[in-house]
Amino acid sequence: CLPADCTVGGITVTLDNNSMWNEFYHRSTEMILTKQGRRMFPYCRYWITGLDSNMKYILVMDISPVDNHRYKWNGRWWEPSGKAEPHVLGRVFIHPESPSTGHYWMHQPVSFYKLKLTNNTLDQEGHIILHSMHRYLPRLHLVPAEKATDVIQLNGPGVHTFTFPQTEFFAVTAYQNIQITQLKIDYNPFAKGFRDDGLNSKPQR
Repeated sequence: CLPADCTVGGITVTLDNNSMWNEFYHRSTEMILTKQGRRMFPYCRYWITGLDSNMKYILVMDISPVDNHRYKWNGRWWEPSGKAEPHVLGRVFIHPESPSTGHYWMHQPVSFYKLKLTNNTLDQEGHIILHSMHRYLPRLHLVPAEKATDVIQLNGPGVHTFTFPQTEFFAVTAYQNIQITQLKIDYNPFAKGFRDDGLNSKPQR
């Protein structure tokens, strides 16, 4: 089981739903891309400690390519199958409650469930643009609000970045691995669409 904690510069971020992420990770997590944008499941939910209570922070998530390969599912596992397409840079998701004080961010879990993934390179909705059959890793950035410019610099002064390898995923337009489909159904109360498609329905009598 990969560790739930990541500490950078005295700030500790804990992946709140770590055990679920680990279950998916060991089967190679897949996330669906749609033109309209699809929410991640599991999504990233964190506890944060070590912030300055009175200072204001902007919380930003981006999703970065793990490598420069395109992949294919061979029926049993993922394997590289060529060179990656160029990553669409500059798309980030700013947590809607930003900027808030360190005290605010530390007193409850911080959830990024509203973040949506799309494969529409012309997207105007602010969703994160990814390529299908590529491998990605979400990154959480804590940006001091007083140092933030209109265009948030993720490598700017005072920015701390946190990553968890167990949140890595393959972007797909349809699930490739039946084990992932089943896990999503088991864990996700909103996965009714799968059942309606007959993947999990009992024979009618």
